[in-house]
Amino acid sequence: MDLTMDLIEQAAQHLAEARRTKRRGERIPEAARPRDIDTALAIQSRVTELLGEPVGGWKCSTPKPEKPTLLAPIYASTIHRGDRCPIIPRDGMALIEPEIAFVVGEGGIAETRFVVELIGSRYERPEDATFPEMLADGLNGQGLLIGPIVEGGPGDWMRAFPIEISGVFEGECRHPDGHPLAPFEWLQSYRPAGPGQIVTTGSYAGIVRAPLNHPLRVRFAGRGEIAVTFYPDSAA
Repeated sequence: MDLTMDLIEQAAQHLAEARRTKRRGERIPEAARPRDIDTALAIQSRVTELLGEPVGGWKCSTPKPEKPTLLAPIYASTIHRGDRCPIIPRDGMALIEPEIAFVVGEGGIAETRFVVELIGSRYERPEDATFPEMLADGLNGQGLLIGPIVEGGPGDWMRAFPIEISGVFEGECRHPDGHPLAPFEWLQSYRPAGPGQIVTTGSYAGIVRAPLNHPLRVRFAGRGEIAVTFYPDSAA
């Protein structure tokens, strides 16, 4: 194993262990920290191999000059349905993002869904990490809560609409990439998601801090809602 591969392995082992134990910790050891996109993606892929987990979906956004590649796997075991959802909290709160996602079918979009992304880094202080370190760690991804089908599929109204999270958030929200189809189409041209995988495309409201053990309703423009109670993951 050459030096580069050895450092990729060291970084991936560090992040995989944090995912297995569901505990935040230090950044990747300095010598093994990725300093470019290709190395970060190699670490991300190696983490997936080490975990031995099927990838159930992807999170993505359209590339930016300072962030030229924005994608990360969502592991099948972290994709949830129903009105109770485990989450690894941060400072006693659930960090979530209301989004619209697409389920991939044979040759196109099979379903459009309202979803809530679960947010959480493997780093205790993610604000100190560089972008390649964040990319290697899956861009703050912790999991996904699947909500109802969006009737009628993608529409122009998805560019901006009101979102309300009962007692927590309310506002007129706009998709960060203009429309959720933009990042989806980028991903399908860059590294296509496979049939049955779900692709979530960016938060309409940034990161929202929501209480634990409290029934919530995430309402999307009167077109659909997700009723959920987040509770601390027992292993966290």
